[in-house]
Amino acid sequence: MMISVVVPTYNEEESVPHLYEKLKEVLDKLGEEYEIIFVDDGSEDGTPEILKELASKDKKVKVIRFRRNYGQTAAMYAGFEHAKGDVIITMDADLQNDPEDIPKLLEKIKEGYDIVSGWRKDRKDPFLSRKLPSKVANWIISKVTGVELHDYGCTLKAYKADIAKRYRLYGDMHRFLPALAKRFGAKITEIPVKHHPRIYGKSKYGIGRTVRVILDIFLVKFLNEYITKPLYVFGGLGFFLLVIGVAIEIYLTLLKIFTGADIGGRPLLILGVLLILAGIQLLSTGIIAELIIRTYYESRGEKPYVIEEKLNMEE
Repeated sequence: MMISVVVPTYNEEESVPHLYEKLKEVLDKLGEEYEIIFVDDGSEDGTPEILKELASKDKKVKVIRFRRNYGQTAAMYAGFEHAKGDVIITMDADLQNDPEDIPKLLEKIKEGYDIVSGWRKDRKDPFLSRKLPSKVANWIISKVTGVELHDYGCTLKAYKADIAKRYRLYGDMHRFLPALAKRFGAKITEIPVKHHPRIYGKSKYGIGRTVRVILDIFLVKFLNEYITKPLYVFGGLGFFLLVIGVAIEIYLTLLKIFTGADIGGRPLLILGVLLILAGIQLLSTGIIAELIIRTYYESRGEKPYVIEEKLNMEE
């Protein structure tokens, strides 16, 4: 088994040398082939020079440098694309994740799991700005996606390579890989891992990303449940609004016929018309989305399913 460790870095000149030494110590003891891929996400300090020096003295160190800062998800994606290992480990460069937890992640992979997620059970971060929003977000993500994890935000994870390389990652979607992998029947588990206080530098993430996470939750739900049947989402909501709008207009029409009441100035009349128009628009959007999905799969030759094994079948 070959192991690839992917480490996104951004302005971590103080921590990178220490992380490299710890990683090398742990990985050498495993007795497996390995590579360490540092993805420099447009650092503006001395991180690129340090990484260049590490790569010059150790051929197992691979470095990918971005021209500018694209974000952690892009760095993860680049690392996955270039990784040659059968198992890919991801971790932060700030020394808050502990390389000594890597053997525990690999043991779970050997048990047959496709993704092993770290759980920072004793997290060393401020409660109000980091831990509380994280607890709320993790609870919502678990309930919406059906993949129960305590800590989606923990970067320390192990993936089988075929799972990690299956996705084109955009935005901030790397943290949702376990939930996305559910669509393909991946076996997912979680283990407690160590978490250390930050010694060097400062956190690149704050409470401001909470809104982005919440929006991404809706996207993950759609990708998992309705990517091959978008009409069920748009059409279902559109049909619901259309029925309510029609019912309102029928009520007002009967009211006018049997009582002669003036309905022209009623806000309810306008609401009914708006609901009918919105319903028709959403139904149309669902049909268009269905056509786009079919064009996507047919043009790429992709199938909306994954075959794990074939027995006694000719290609």
